[in-house]
Amino acid sequence: MQFIIALLALLCGLALPHALLAAPLERGTAIVDPYVLRELDAGGFGLGRMLDPARPADVQTANDELFAMPAVAGLRKAIGEEFDRYVLKHKADRANETIGIGASFHVQLFDRALLYSSQSRFALAGIVNRMDRAYLSPESCGEIRLIYRLVRTASAEAGENAVSARLPMTLSLVLKARDDNAGVAISCSDIAQRWLDTAGWSLTGAALVSGLISQDGPLALVKSENIDRIETNLQIAHAPKSAIRDFRTDYLLKQFRYNVQTKSFEEAPLDNQIDRDRIFADANLKADFRSWLLDPTHLSELDRGTLLIPEKFLATGAIAATPAGFSRSNLQPAFGLLQPDASSDAALKESDVVGALKQAGDSGIVLENIRSPAGFERRLNDVTCSGCHQTRGIGGFHFTGVDWLAAKPSNSAVVPASPHFFGDQVRRRHILSAIRDGKPPDYSRGFADRPQLRGSTELAGSGYDDGWGAHCYRQQRGAADNDNSFRSWTCAEGLSCQTVDKTSRIGMCFVESR
Repeated sequence: MQFIIALLALLCGLALPHALLAAPLERGTAIVDPYVLRELDAGGFGLGRMLDPARPADVQTANDELFAMPAVAGLRKAIGEEFDRYVLKHKADRANETIGIGASFHVQLFDRALLYSSQSRFALAGIVNRMDRAYLSPESCGEIRLIYRLVRTASAEAGENAVSARLPMTLSLVLKARDDNAGVAISCSDIAQRWLDTAGWSLTGAALVSGLISQDGPLALVKSENIDRIETNLQIAHAPKSAIRDFRTDYLLKQFRYNVQTKSFEEAPLDNQIDRDRIFADANLKADFRSWLLDPTHLSELDRGTLLIPEKFLATGAIAATPAGFSRSNLQPAFGLLQPDASSDAALKESDVVGALKQAGDSGIVLENIRSPAGFERRLNDVTCSGCHQTRGIGGFHFTGVDWLAAKPSNSAVVPASPHFFGDQVRRRHILSAIRDGKPPDYSRGFADRPQLRGSTELAGSGYDDGWGAHCYRQQRGAADNDNSFRSWTCAEGLSCQTVDKTSRIGMCFVESR
């Protein structure tokens, strides 16, 4: 039974509730209330209306209409090309497996026809404040994200007998928290104040909706002209466990920036998504990347989690696999850039990293997370899109939203987001408070596996930190090889760090076996 629970935790990112978490962790930083989202979706925050404000607010936009919009045409083309590449690569790599649409294939592809159908649309699943990313765009005060879930419209009716109509894809409409050119006299402090104020509201139902969209509410500032980009996460394929392979699900990640001149979304590199294959294939690019990455300034930014890798090193698409596990071989793309015995120039050498860490220390740089080559490698992985989505996710997603379309949502849709999402809310709220108070924010963050506590006890003893299901490091008492990067990854009293993968020291906190 213990192993089954552990496996479920690995696959689904489970984190048990804790007595200390009486107040919602997302208070003041996200909108997850199902009733509110349903009303906003039916009002001015539906995806079609956000992309085309001239559309009626109370008319939902089916996907055949959505992808017919000139602004969105590039998404269909780029996603289609990714499907074609995925199929060709799979056939080349695993000739013994069939791949296609339907249960008769070893690997079952997502049916693209569902994405572009008149019988599907994107329903609002959540609204998330990401002003903790203001270090990337101070003038815009960071970001606000409207997250939509792909659903079938034929069964997308709320009611006593409604069933889940959701399909495995999310689309995030990323907006600037403040429009640079709107001429609105509002500060980042004022925007943060509006969001944090909602944490103390006792409003529910229609009154809560009215408060959020009122003139002084946080959503009054969420407008179409603030749109910056679209991010998509699609379960491109899954393979049930069989005699040929273990269970696996692959998620396609893409990003499209809005071009104001062409009034269209254009395929763009994913933030920090290292194009590992292209870097390895080009000796000059590889040397350039090594030099850039090991520079003490960039190493410090990597340690803080605020690194922004130049676009010339990045990919325009990524596949995140689930389950990823904890071993180095299962985590991509950064794992494999560094090898313990890198005798060739095919990868970074551990000695390169050790030297860079020493150089940073000699320069007076204090590193909080990266204190070893293993810490460097794990951090490099979790700043990538695919690496982060492989860590503590619900499958390949970090935000799914509660399924307000079904009267009895499935278990996977009851919790609106992953342990990684909830574990990061204390840090995000701390940053919002600093912005509100006019203080310099500390934008640093911990590993995706372990949240940064910021001096708070709010997460102590919970599955987000050191409680049941938390990620941990299996230390050996007095052993010289205990890794300094992970020494703080301990378990609460009564729990021990147990690993499923015996080749790794990274595991999860479970009740001690007797």
